[in-house]
Amino acid sequence: GVGCGVRAVAGRAVAGDKGHPANHGKLCVKGSSLHETLGENERLLMPSVAGAAASWQVALDTVARKFSQVIAEHGPDAVAFYVSGQLLTEDYYVANKLMKGYIGSANIDTNSRLCMSSAVAAHKRAFGEDVVPGCYEDLELADLLVLTGSNTAWAHPIVYQRIAAAKQARPEMRVVVVDPRRTATCDIADLHLPLAPGADGFLFAGLFSWLDQEGYVDDDYVNAYTNGFHAAVKAAREACPSLEATAERCGLERDDVKTFFRWFARTQKVVTLFSQGINQSDTGTDKGNAIINVHLATGRVGKPGASPFSMTGQPNAMGGREVGGLANQLAAHLDIENPLHRAVVQEFWQSPTICREAGLKAVDMFEAIAEGKIKAIWIMATNPVVSMPEANRVRDALKRCDFVVVSDCVASTDTTACADVLLPAAAWGEKSGTVTNSERCISRQRSFLSLPGEAKQDWWIISQVASRMGFANGFDYRSEADIFREYAALTGVTSQQGRLLDLSAMADISDEAYQDLAPVQWPVTLSKEAQSRRLFSSGRFVHADGRAKFIAVEPKAPAVLPGRDFPFWLNTGRIRDQWHTMTRTGRTARLFQHLSEPFVEMHPEDMRSLKLKDGELVSLSSEQAGENGQVIVRLRAQMGQRRGEVFMPIHWTDQFAASARVDALVSAHTDPHSGQPAFKQSAVSICAWRPSWQGTVLARGGFRPTVGFWSRTRMADGVEVWQVADQKPMTVAEFLEQCELGAGATIELEDADAGHHRLLQLDDTGLPLLWAAWSPSGVNLDAEWLAGEFASVPDQRGRLALLSGK
Repeated sequence: GVGCGVRAVAGRAVAGDKGHPANHGKLCVKGSSLHETLGENERLLMPSVAGAAASWQVALDTVARKFSQVIAEHGPDAVAFYVSGQLLTEDYYVANKLMKGYIGSANIDTNSRLCMSSAVAAHKRAFGEDVVPGCYEDLELADLLVLTGSNTAWAHPIVYQRIAAAKQARPEMRVVVVDPRRTATCDIADLHLPLAPGADGFLFAGLFSWLDQEGYVDDDYVNAYTNGFHAAVKAAREACPSLEATAERCGLERDDVKTFFRWFARTQKVVTLFSQGINQSDTGTDKGNAIINVHLATGRVGKPGASPFSMTGQPNAMGGREVGGLANQLAAHLDIENPLHRAVVQEFWQSPTICREAGLKAVDMFEAIAEGKIKAIWIMATNPVVSMPEANRVRDALKRCDFVVVSDCVASTDTTACADVLLPAAAWGEKSGTVTNSERCISRQRSFLSLPGEAKQDWWIISQVASRMGFANGFDYRSEADIFREYAALTGVTSQQGRLLDLSAMADISDEAYQDLAPVQWPVTLSKEAQSRRLFSSGRFVHADGRAKFIAVEPKAPAVLPGRDFPFWLNTGRIRDQWHTMTRTGRTARLFQHLSEPFVEMHPEDMRSLKLKDGELVSLSSEQAGENGQVIVRLRAQMGQRRGEVFMPIHWTDQFAASARVDALVSAHTDPHSGQPAFKQSAVSICAWRPSWQGTVLARGGFRPTVGFWSRTRMADGVEVWQVADQKPMTVAEFLEQCELGAGATIELEDADAGHHRLLQLDDTGLPLLWAAWSPSGVNLDAEWLAGEFASVPDQRGRLALLSGK
């Protein structure tokens, strides 16, 4: 979501774009590894229908025929699209237009529903439109920066680096981190507030109440530019009548809360940056509005160094929000429920119909699939079998669905395994279009690689299906520039409905100018007065009366709480070097060097109470996962974890581990306003998973063990490291049987008394093919050195060194 500018160097290396305003030439490890994720290996290179290779004509005809048949028999709401913040804005626009304006249903939702939809709802309630008022410069200008629900150091490293540099230049700048966990972001914090999970709403309601009681409210601003103050502050006082009550509700020390409140009150330039920890809650929208309320109360919105600031998660979550990628929005920030807005969009599109009510949000969409109400779904550039809550239920629903289409750039994901039709899409480096980052900055993404195999651009695939469904006139695009011009022109029309999203100055952009488009923040209008890096600085908002709205927030405890059967609170999130479900980052060895296998973190005191040890395997289960839904991962001691709580990353899939899909444990409770799931609020049980043996295998692909636990890590030159274990006793011969060893010499070393075994297999030329070692307690080895030795033929002494693993 930072939106870093990247330059491709000679097609096979990358560097930061020094001229890009988001990152000024810097890249995090994910960005600097992008070139390592390229190549045709593991790519989806041609369409398939019912598991067999097919031509594009056959595949597209099949999709169009099946969708048209379902619509004719069951109506437009029996079909759905599930799209992604990995799509470019032009792809998003075409998909939204097809579903809402031609099929006539709003059943198109996006995986951004899982990330930022609570922020969207909070913005609309407070401001009248989904608008982030500030820009990245405000994070550097602020005298007090509040980071809440965000491990910025790992999730948005370039933004974090900008903050750290600003603090180093101005030591008087203060940083407060609000997070149940002590994360890497706390390294620059002047104050860390390790509040109880889900208590953010109480903290900001308490701050609002205290600001009013202590006389820090900006009455002139409130009276001139806002509505609803008295009802909102009354609700805050009832929830948190005193500073002491706030501290108790949040599980914090009174003096720490008092320090935070005083800093906020006495500092004019305050930015509150919030992200997934706020949004991924069953009260995420209210939490967002609680944050906005304290900024409205102090007049700190849209001013240099003073704003609430929502950080998006994905590279084009913002672009998707702009063009109507969410099921409860029309394109260009218009509202489905508004008849005038529907008429404006339908007239502009000259479409045969327009959706008349909001569609199904992500969780409800997959529930409708499970119930048989949705009979055909098209999934684009995302992996919901891993990323959705109650992920096992999602997988079962897709397997039972009448017709599932998946567009992806990778052949094997947990979701492509459920598809009836697979469509090969362009990947990063091959795609051309635009994205919008967290500060409303539109960046041009240009392709520098040719499309491999039969892969196509997403907008082309969607347009071809639309044409085959009888909608050719609305989808006769020749290029991405055609789509962008149409979208920009639509924003010019919808801006007449009072919307700030306006790209009308680019409605007639030439192909050449589009190709050369420099990063630009919206609005982009012919009126220079309407263009600004910050919005709402004049006090004029988007509601009909021009005023912002305070929202009366009643903070609540989470719907799911730990209990006797599931006593631990599960928090999920990201690690530094991986991204979402590793579909791309899992292709490069470098990104496994930081944290290489799935894990769960727990406070050492909790480990002692359960008689668990650091580094051992544990099983996690939840009510939502069902009897067969356990997750098996490595346990890590973490002093920064609150007692009674555990943390597990979201990234591991069935492609990289036997049973580590954390979202199989997560309940499908959602925020009633946004529909965003509460990924950080699940109750789980944890117990030891003690194997009878553990082992490590290095191999060159083609190896897939059938044991109770395994995880794989990419190394250089195609070598993979597998950690394996099982509770069932297994002889060496039984284990090697599943390895399907080919021809070549095998050298073995066995200590039967100790239950220790090592094996080295060489191909006919003497090159290492497979190395394995196992024992009751596991294996110590130098995996990086071993993997490097797979590239050359060892002599006799070298073979013995390999066998020893050192």
